[in-house]
Amino acid sequence: MKLRPIDLTLTGMFAAFMAIGANLTSIITIGSVPITLQTFFCILVGLVLGSRLGSISMMVYAIVGLMGAPVFAQFTGGPSAIFKATFGFILSYIIVAYVVGKMVESNQSHTMFMVAAFVGLIINYVIGTHWMYMAMKLWAEAPEGFTYRLAWGWMLAPLVKDIVLTVFAGLLAPRLFYRLQKSSHRLQNNAPSSSISSNR
Repeated sequence: MKLRPIDLTLTGMFAAFMAIGANLTSIITIGSVPITLQTFFCILVGLVLGSRLGSISMMVYAIVGLMGAPVFAQFTGGPSAIFKATFGFILSYIIVAYVVGKMVESNQSHTMFMVAAFVGLIINYVIGTHWMYMAMKLWAEAPEGFTYRLAWGWMLAPLVKDIVLTVFAGLLAPRLFYRLQKSSHRLQNNAPSSSISSNR
């Protein structure tokens, strides 16, 4: 898999955005769920960079965190994060970025950007909430009376915020996507002429 310098820059940049989004508002928690901006950034990276680079960026973020860097919510990190109730959301970021990227690769209409953004939101919630419920039941300390319904009840508080940010991602992404495409084409078109000039 060959990555250009600009690809490495963009994947690293969005991985850094995830770290910022993980901790900007994570002092607020509902149940065991920190309120973060990660869902917004993982959807945005898939829409803008596509399935390959988007998922790579989210993999970089996850790997850096598992290696111990404090990039997960509430400035946590390390392999023990796997056993936390919220780790399913981290896994979902990779899948979300890949799926929404695939959707816009097949159709770059503004409608598809918005549809893909909401598909990403659904994937994030389904994977993350099911992992949280399983973790609470199997190895984490679930509060008394913890049920499947309560797990989803915890997700109602961040849902309003995530719906608003998903709409914003769906509106913002096409502009970033087309601008990035133009910049990439410009770099490719300038590369041959630059090499010819240097050989004269």
